[in-house]
Amino acid sequence: MCCGFESYQACCNFNMIAKVQKFIGEVTVELKKVSWTTRQELVDATWIVVISTLILGVYIGMIDFVLSKFLGMLIR
Repeated sequence: MCCGFESYQACCNFNMIAKVQKFIGEVTVELKKVSWTTRQELVDATWIVVISTLILGVYIGMIDFVLSKFLGMLIR
């Protein structure tokens, strides 16, 4: 007899459920400690990422264009 159950399988299932419940409880406690960003901070960070991505894309596009024209002149 294991954990008050007749079968070992039932005991293992009981232990697994207890472990999952403990894990969820610990996650809940940790999530309450998290310092979440405000909506405005999130919007500002999103704009920074979008603008940085656009600038980098334009820069890479210009470099690609210049190098392709330069290599095209060399190949002719």
